[in-house]
Formats: sequence, structure tokens, C-alpha cells
Amino acid sequence: MNLTNTSKYLSLVLRHKPEAAGITLDEHGWANVTELIRGIQKSRHFNLEMLEEIVRTDQKQRYSFNDDHSLIRANQGHSIPVDVELPVVEPPEILWHGTGLKYTESIDRTGLIPKSRLYVHLSADMETAGKVGSRHGKPVVYKVYSGRMASDGYVFYRSVNGVWLTERVPVPYLEKQDSENTENSSA
Repeated sequence: MNLTNTSKYLSLVLRHKPEAAGITLDEHGWANVTELIRGIQKSRHFNLEMLEEIVRTDQKQRYSFNDDHSLIRANQGHSIPVDVELPVVEPPEILWHGTGLKYTESIDRTGLIPKSRLYVHLSADMETAGKVGSRHGKPVVYKVYSGRMASDGYVFYRSVNGVWLTERVPVPYLEKQDSENTENSSA
């Protein structure tokens, strides 16, 4: 069964518009699984087995169930204010951010800001950042001096799926990588 469209709809509901399925999220982003299934069933065929399949097979591990599978939430990427209870974590010295070439002028001027999301998303390696960047056109990768940022008081979180999060990355902590390295990393 092809669950791609339903997975995209689930992402919309759990990260941006719970009202699209007629549900609410609690302050930590959790949705009641029974209510979520009922809400999604109003617009498409959907059941618990399909939901569990989406969560189990999602390569980016976007979702988590609670222990008894009565609640579900997106791990990060929200545009609505929720606290997904991420622990503060000391980052490695270097993290990476992939973006599209069309965004570099703004980034070079203002740094990385979350725009419609709650946090800036960073990758642990250049290859992953290159793949993220390629989703936005010609990829560009920035090296982020996260160790220096942490020493200067910036706070970092790591989502359960390994994505690093911070509120912003000012220009002095960024170094744009040359396009040859970026292209190699996204191959």
C-alpha cells in the first residue's frame, strides 16, 4: 500500500494544522491516537495499522508514540507552539545546515533563523545536510561552529531522530562550503 500522501497529511496535522483533522495537540505536541484516526478517516481511508506502518517505515523518524501507543506526536518541525520536551544537549564542535542556493543571500546577511518553524534544523554530517539542501534546489551547505556557539551561551537540543535544533545561528558562526564539496556530499 502506498501511504505517501497519507504520511504527508499526517505531517501537516501533527506539525502545523491539527485542526485539519479536527483534533487538538496538548502543550507537548501529543495527539490522541483514536481521535487522530477518526479525524483522518473523515477525508481518506485510514486505520491504526496504517498509522503504525507510517511511523515504523518513516526514514526520517518524524513521529513517536508514547509507551502504550495511545498518543503520537511529531518529533520536531512544528510551526505551532509546542514543547516536545527536548533535552538540552552539548553539541559537537561542528554541525551542518543544508539549504538551497536561492536562500544564501539572506543567510549570509542575517544568519540562520527558523522562519515558519520553532527552531533551525542542523545535521550531524555534511552529507545529510547536502541531501536536505537538495530538496530546496541547488544545494548549499554551511558549516556551523556549534561548539563556539555553545561556549557563547547558545542552547542546542537533539531530537529523538538525531536532528540538532537551536533557536538561531548568527552569521559569525557560519561558513559557507564551496559548491564542489556540497555537490559531492549530496551525490
